[in-house]
Amino acid sequence: MPQVVDVLLRREGMATFGELRAVVSGRSIRAALSAGSIRRIAKGVYALPAAPDPIAAARAQGGLVSHVSAAVLHGFDVLKLPDKPQVTVPRGQHRRLSPLNCELHWADDVPADGPCTSRLQTVLDCARTLPFASGLTIADSALRGRLLDRSRLMAAAAALTGPGCRRARRVAAAADGRAESPLESALRAILIEAGIPGFEPQVVVRDGGFSARIDLANAALMIALEADSFAHHGTRLALTRDCRRHVSLTVRGWQLLRFSWEDVMFDPTWVVHAIRAAVAGSAGHHNVSLAPTGTLAAAERTHL
Repeated sequence: MPQVVDVLLRREGMATFGELRAVVSGRSIRAALSAGSIRRIAKGVYALPAAPDPIAAARAQGGLVSHVSAAVLHGFDVLKLPDKPQVTVPRGQHRRLSPLNCELHWADDVPADGPCTSRLQTVLDCARTLPFASGLTIADSALRGRLLDRSRLMAAAAALTGPGCRRARRVAAAADGRAESPLESALRAILIEAGIPGFEPQVVVRDGGFSARIDLANAALMIALEADSFAHHGTRLALTRDCRRHVSLTVRGWQLLRFSWEDVMFDPTWVVHAIRAAVAGSAGHHNVSLAPTGTLAAAERTHL
């Protein structure tokens, strides 16, 4: 069922039966429908269930929309939508009776932007409470949209105290507005957490009349990493374009590794093994300690 929901999230909350069946089983679709994880909005068309209004929930609790709920309202990309509205209220304030269920957080003197926590506060809240990849995705999106200044984010993260402050500083240090998609941010998070250096986002390769922009690249080793979502690579035209691009990079000496949403989100261990194997086999690689021989093959068997 989580996979069915993830497919709908990648397709902005709606997909046809055929689009779902391309990546998940009919049994999974039926189970998600029975559990209420998805809903049928027309014949052969499915969507995520309608979520409670976060602004109404915040008003009912006398607080502000915050964390991932605020990130969505600010227009930031997120890896996963919250199960229920997230609201921050003043410390000491008790939960009010309300028909709208929500996740409460407590803090004093929180800067606001309308009904939400401010953009900066929202990024910091997410960075200090979410897993690294999710926090980095939101921070990257804020910088990419020029909705936040990186130096200001770094300074604010450095001034934080209390739970999650180190996690927030780590996200702020790694945030990069060049990242073009949530999946790319999640892939970069895997590299950072695995301690694999040398990969930069959105590297441009030019050679004569050929030009290609790579999601993440180590130019010294000529290794390119692509984060491929089905939504952007699921047509025949996209397949033809991607195949030609792959060949063009390969004949120029680049090693191109392409990772799907399922790879990045559900099997990061396999992703790490594959990238380390590519680094170990590159012409410019020297003296790097890697996983024992056979680890990648074992990971591949598990993955398949």
